[in-house]
Amino acid sequence: MKKLNVVNVKGEKVSDITLNEKVWGIEPNDAVIYDAVRLARNAERQGTADTKTRSEVSGGGAKPWRQKGTGRARQGSTRAPHWYHGGVVFGPHPDRNYTTKQNRKERRLALKSTLSYKVIESELIIVDDIKLTSNKAKEFKDLMTDLKLDKNILIVVNELDENLILASRNFRNVIVLAADEINVLDIISADKMVVTKDAVKAIEEVLNYE
Repeated sequence: MKKLNVVNVKGEKVSDITLNEKVWGIEPNDAVIYDAVRLARNAERQGTADTKTRSEVSGGGAKPWRQKGTGRARQGSTRAPHWYHGGVVFGPHPDRNYTTKQNRKERRLALKSTLSYKVIESELIIVDDIKLTSNKAKEFKDLMTDLKLDKNILIVVNELDENLILASRNFRNVIVLAADEINVLDIISADKMVVTKDAVKAIEEVLNYE
């Protein structure tokens, strides 16, 4: 596995790091990534969409006209699906379950595949540590400027720091996660992934086996 630069919060190189090839250098599997993203997005669905059937809409108690003799087609209710204000056929109901399943081996493979994509596409930045002296947004903005970060940013640290959480929370394009919270959807949604050196070790300890 090739070496990557380790920089400080000013964007200056301080050392090198050799990433574990079993975690950051595998051949990405697009199929399991797709399944993982689908699983995550389905899990976010509330499933509260609902439509009324012909038995739930108001009105329609009387037969519109007599069965025979009018020259028109027979009708039993003004709330049949083809009538204005009629019930909906095969519409969504809140008892629908959108959840999907993926086994543990596939989830791990999907996670390692997305991490490998970050290395392949040069979207991974490794910093020695991220420590803010205050919870002010200005200090965090200066950090982003020094690291040349824009668009969607994912920051991964070994342990969450209160100053970092508070300073970054007003930036809609920034997500801060602990190393044990990373997931496929957040990784692929980020244009740049910033990981501390300790977080890299924590991730490799968990994923460093087939």
